[in-house]
Amino acid sequence: MAFLLELDPDLGTLIPSGRAEEARGSLQVAVQRLSVGYWNVSRLAQADPGHLGLLIVDGVLARDVVLDDSISTELLGAGDLVRPWHAESIRPMLRHEVRWSVLADAELALLDRRLAAALARYPEVYAALLDRSDRRSERLATAKAIVQLNRVERRLLAFFWHLAERWGRVTTEGVLIPLTLSHRALANLVGARRPTVSSSLGELARRGELARRPDG
Repeated sequence: MAFLLELDPDLGTLIPSGRAEEARGSLQVAVQRLSVGYWNVSRLAQADPGHLGLLIVDGVLARDVVLDDSISTELLGAGDLVRPWHAESIRPMLRHEVRWSVLADAELALLDRRLAAALARYPEVYAALLDRSDRRSERLATAKAIVQLNRVERRLLAFFWHLAERWGRVTTEGVLIPLTLSHRALANLVGARRPTVSSSLGELARRGELARRPDG
């Protein structure tokens, strides 16, 4: 077990200072670690519907929505709350498949029914979680706008700046995005075909607008 507000201190920023220490010591969660690779979420289908979800503490996950021969990918990272068992219980009219994978070793905290009851004393944490949900919706809306840009080079540049807002680090050489993404993954993220993405990345590199580090 671990203390939620030690794993993710930002969730407690709205709690009045007089109650912050009490909250830090009373909100405990179980932690699960995932290694890079496919994440089989089917075993979560029977999860207690009273669980709030899995909070990503560290790492990077990908959520793929597969529709016929097209794949749309969403990247998720620290601070995001996911409920993969919820999707398992839905019978959509538009048939599609949802696949999960771990792109960088991840650590997840289970916000279970017990924690949900304990949070009744700290509605500020609920508010912070709702803020996280809003930010995820905003990122998805931005990603949707990016895939509608009329050239793949424009999409890629816009998408990398979109990633930089969350994962980027300013260095002497420019903004570094410490994520390992294949050309195929980038194609699924910007709504393009892999060969087009590869040629567009090459052109951006030739113009000096984008560079890949030697270590990947």
